[in-house]
Amino acid sequence: MDLMMKAIMQDWFVLLPIFICSFLVVAVAINKIVFYKRNERNVKDIIPGLQKALVKNNIGAAERMSVQIGGIISEMINEALRIYKEQKSGFSRAYDISSSLATRKLESHLTILGTIGGVAPFLGLFGTVVRILYTFQDLATQGNQSAAVATGIASALIATALGLGVAIVAVVMFNYFQTVVARFESDFKLIKLVFLSFTDSNEEVMTDKNNSIAL
Repeated sequence: MDLMMKAIMQDWFVLLPIFICSFLVVAVAINKIVFYKRNERNVKDIIPGLQKALVKNNIGAAERMSVQIGGIISEMINEALRIYKEQKSGFSRAYDISSSLATRKLESHLTILGTIGGVAPFLGLFGTVVRILYTFQDLATQGNQSAAVATGIASALIATALGLGVAIVAVVMFNYFQTVVARFESDFKLIKLVFLSFTDSNEEVMTDKNNSIAL
């Protein structure tokens, strides 16, 4: 612990970027965890009710159910209902646009974690190199002092350890959040498939009616 404090006191100017990165990792992680938890919904419980409402062509009931659900899933269902009412023929393309925008919202700030995961080890290495250079300089001026050299090298390696620690946490959190985003995307696709099944069935009914009239 004394060595850690000594390294911080001596090399704060090279360790400062690592501490800033660690703060950013914690801030982004907390922000995304809270955001994802607030918007997490079990789509398995939503799909049956949505299908029943669409079977009866009861858009009002589907809208009320969507309001009760809340979160980003509710936003996507509302958007799907709007498209379903206005442009059934182009439902897939219009919904994909809304889905992509929602995914961007889910992925916001994740690039910070990815960048820190790649940069933090190099920041730690830079701090190590700087401290070793100072150690060699002290060695040249003070003579051969093995204890001072060992202490200097140990202090230098703290920067590398800190950089690697921050990078590991950033990469782990980045990968975890990517899997969460992938689950949300899967939910968006399920909602899309539900609505597509009804747009396709409506088109088939209209085709059958037109064929009957033609005959």
